Amino acid sequence: MPKTAIWPAEAGPPSESGVSLRRVLLADVIGRDAPPVEVTALAYDARTVTPGTLFFCVPGFTRDGHDFAPEAIAKGAVALVVQRPLGLGVPEILVDDVRAAMAPAAAALAGDPTARLTTVGITGTNGKTTSAFLMRAVLEAGGHATGLLGTVTAVVGGEQRTVARTTPEAIDLQRTFAEMLESGDDAVVMEVSSHALSLHRADAIHWSAAVFTNLTQDHLDFHADMEDYFLAKRRLFQAGPRLGVINVDDPYGARLARDFPGAIRIGLDSPEAQVRATGLQGDATGTSFAVDGLRLRTSLPGRFNVLNALGAVVVARELGVPGEAIAAGLADAERVPGRFEPVDEGQPFAVFVDYSHKPDALEAVLRTARELTAGRLIVVFGAGGDRDRGKRALMGRAAAEHADLAIITSDNPRNEDPEAIMAEVAQGAPGAERIVDRREAIERAVGLAGDGDVVVIAGKGHERYQEFEQGRTVPFDDVAVAREALRARLVA
Repeated sequence: MPKTAIWPAEAGPPSESGVSLRRVLLADVIGRDAPPVEVTALAYDARTVTPGTLFFCVPGFTRDGHDFAPEAIAKGAVALVVQRPLGLGVPEILVDDVRAAMAPAAAALAGDPTARLTTVGITGTNGKTTSAFLMRAVLEAGGHATGLLGTVTAVVGGEQRTVARTTPEAIDLQRTFAEMLESGDDAVVMEVSSHALSLHRADAIHWSAAVFTNLTQDHLDFHADMEDYFLAKRRLFQAGPRLGVINVDDPYGARLARDFPGAIRIGLDSPEAQVRATGLQGDATGTSFAVDGLRLRTSLPGRFNVLNALGAVVVARELGVPGEAIAAGLADAERVPGRFEPVDEGQPFAVFVDYSHKPDALEAVLRTARELTAGRLIVVFGAGGDRDRGKRALMGRAAAEHADLAIITSDNPRNEDPEAIMAEVAQGAPGAERIVDRREAIERAVGLAGDGDVVVIAGKGHERYQEFEQGRTVPFDDVAVAREALRARLVA
């Protein structure tokens, strides 16, 4: 597959996204002998096909794209990429894996945009979003117009966009990279999920830097086991980034560093770390620390956030950002919505909303909250339906061990019975209260809190909805609900 497509001199009309459509030969996109068919767009969803589209028949988990090929042709698809012959009267490119063929083709049609971007990928179980926000802040402070792709939001040319998934499908991803270039960005920071790495969404990207945060139990509804999960994350480093940064305080990070000895090893405690954060001093307003004599501060509390910041500092330094710009960017970085986000209505106790929906993440947040607690530590939490059931009791155990009062509630039950999910969580926290209605649970925690207490509302963070059966969603915002409960208490 050629890394750079050969474009005709004439570009096509602008697409809806504002990026000019290219008219290229099928062979230039797919990288092999092919009929002289002109291609202007790529699609994996038949509903998005326009005349001139090369349609990828992706076998999905519930639907097979091959079944939608006739619809795609009726809407103007000029060729198909298939894993089995269909014989529908248009050229077919037969491949072993349609998903694996999609990313190189998308990069080719988009003009291989990451060859002209400084591209930083961040993978791991926890900390990806915070690390990405901090990384973007320090790169921007260093003079780089930096795009962002992640769980909470996307930023293209300085403008925020909503996101559907942490790492988009390859066609959408490469198109977005091209839009970043056209809008003046010269760098991008992105979270790279294990799903994206396993499903080839993040293939065909020229990585300037790769960062590994940590690995703990999650997504075992998708991955066969923890080894499979680790090997998926490892693919980011197998892709050949020019710079690797790995947290070796984490056991899987230490293993990864042994596999890639050229990477920079970071940490707080590990003797294997080459770069450490030292002299940590923190409270609820943030944390100060030093890296190789450079004094730094982040508005985020907790040791785990220092590790997130450390990765950003090391990458920025290696990319040539001056120390003073790194310090300024880190200090001014905006807080990530739903990541240990304070909710303050003048009450005599603290309330934090956090996305922690995995056992180790909940434990880390509660440990940090404990350091800020003069009275009792109260936690409201749950577990999502249709996801890894093995972590539910572990979530309960983390809450029981680190909080004085635990309230188990509904998270995103999806297609499962919320009461049944709560019962599995309670196996690890048999003394916890159970309140299935999340609003009622938050109101209960706020009502119980007294002077010097800390309330942590965990699990949903930035999400503004709850998911129920058959994809039904209802508006729900932990921050807004907590704020309403606090105001009601203060005027009572």
